[in-house]
Amino acid sequence: MEIAFFLMADKMTAKNSFRMLAASCIAAVLVFGSATTLPAQNVVVMVNGEPITNFDIDQRSKLTQLSSRTTPNRQQVLDELINEKVKIKEGKKFGIDPSAADIDAAFASMGSRMRMSPDQLEKTLENQGIRPDTLKRRIRAEMVWSNLVRGRFKSSLMVSEQDVRAALGESEAKSGENYEYQMQPVVLIVPRSAPNTSREARFKEAEALRGRVQSCADANAIFKAMPNAAIRTAVTKTSAEIPQSLREILDKTPVGHLTAPEITKQGVEMVALCSRKPSTADTPKKREIREKMSAEKFEKKSKEYLQEVRKAAMIEYR
Repeated sequence: MEIAFFLMADKMTAKNSFRMLAASCIAAVLVFGSATTLPAQNVVVMVNGEPITNFDIDQRSKLTQLSSRTTPNRQQVLDELINEKVKIKEGKKFGIDPSAADIDAAFASMGSRMRMSPDQLEKTLENQGIRPDTLKRRIRAEMVWSNLVRGRFKSSLMVSEQDVRAALGESEAKSGENYEYQMQPVVLIVPRSAPNTSREARFKEAEALRGRVQSCADANAIFKAMPNAAIRTAVTKTSAEIPQSLREILDKTPVGHLTAPEITKQGVEMVALCSRKPSTADTPKKREIREKMSAEKFEKKSKEYLQEVRKAAMIEYR
């Protein structure tokens, strides 16, 4: 069973790190066996007057080992704990200090996603020799740091449309332009039991009607008055929400006109194109690039900011 290593927050996107942390920690504790005897709580380092003990390092090492299925480097674990101390202190400077209720709610949410109650999750962790507070402290640091970085550097973390287009490349960006289409489906009804000649006759009728329709108002007036015909309520969709084949048809259809008729089970169908205008909504490709660029910006700013606050911290090794 593969369990991804999700506890290195500075190497993940802020958007997904908390969710991934939850999944990896909880899934992992279902796999591994019981823990060994806990070590003595000797202080290893003081961070801004707060101790980190051998017990803290041992607990975090076990949590990391459960999620990564590898034995973590002691110095890396210690650095992670130091980073969390300075992150939480920096958060308090700006009024970011999640309450115990906030942490408990996040902890309960983790359990819920794994179909566990908070008590069941706590017992599962304890069976592996991990105190629930070890995970809760990790949760607190993630919440504080994500909110702090995004709150303080919101403007510099934004990804503009120009940035996305540059990443896509001009030709790909142009081909990936997004539009918003307002449409009204139209059908000339043909009973399923009707002979093919009936469908052919209605197909020719639909072709003739295309020349009469110059707007959706025309389409409504014509098809609402016509027997054995129906025009449905207008719907609005973006390029990302409709099949590529339909998008190509709509892009070739003048606004206000009908698409070419198509024989279906209901009869002969067309679409009245009421409007087509550029949309600011992202296409799937643009959304993917935007999220990737946003994650990269967050990671870079997070590392720079962490280096800054860590240099200002009082770190005393024992």
